[in-house]
Amino acid sequence: MIVWTVANQKGGVGKTTTAVMLAAWAVSRGERVLLVDFDPHGSLSAYFGVDPEELSVSAYTLFQAAANGSTLPPEVVRPTGTTGLSLLPASIALATLDRQLSSREGMGLVLARALADPLRSYDRVLIDCPPMLGVLMINALAAADYLIVPVQTEPLALHGLERMVRTLQLVNRTRRPPLSCVIVPTLYDRRTRASRETLGILQSKTPISASALQQGLPGRVWEGMIPVDTQLREVGRSGGLLNQMIRPSPGALAYRELFEMIERERHLPAPAPSLRKTEETGVGRWTP
Repeated sequence: MIVWTVANQKGGVGKTTTAVMLAAWAVSRGERVLLVDFDPHGSLSAYFGVDPEELSVSAYTLFQAAANGSTLPPEVVRPTGTTGLSLLPASIALATLDRQLSSREGMGLVLARALADPLRSYDRVLIDCPPMLGVLMINALAAADYLIVPVQTEPLALHGLERMVRTLQLVNRTRRPPLSCVIVPTLYDRRTRASRETLGILQSKTPISASALQQGLPGRVWEGMIPVDTQLREVGRSGGLLNQMIRPSPGALAYRELFEMIERERHLPAPAPSLRKTEETGVGRWTP
């Protein structure tokens, strides 16, 4: 099983679209893929026609089961209408987790343990995170083999990137090996000066040379970019059908290039076992 986490501590940067499109390209290769919605707003769940306010079992159930020592019900994972693609949906109850459970021992490893058993039958898992640091993001980072950080190509997005980089550095203090990542420029509109300049900033790293981005980040900025694509915005209306996700369009083809680039990197010499294969890391207890 390969686990990719999609995260940024700023909203509106394309996290959900990135998770969906990378999952679609994985399914197109014959993989069994699980999408995990960890955002209480439930944008990923809504993508597939699931209302986060009407669920009796959801990603929140993972944490209930962990806290109570109960068995995870099989219906917590739902089909999406696309063969090979399943969904662990969000519910609004996820917003209460930091208040309810963050002080309990082991709450930072709930997802990692669930993916080890009983949710171990998938080839690939993609996790869509909320735009804030808390027990949900810590779980997603702890379970990940690789981190994908979408960054909208507009100036204010750079501040969110620096916060995300600092969070990654904090997590990597207890990971051996460190969690590698790629920063992905998104929502690029070549017609606007702000978008062109921000893309140049991201790919040159010049204005943030003194920031955390230059201080040992185990990753890099992708040399490509995801353009603004109205066809991607329409995919959700179709119920997330695979043939709609990967039909030829500038955005879909850019996501294919991103997917293939990450896969090439994955086949480089392998590092030591990741965090989700060991609990001796100090991340098992999370206090925001």
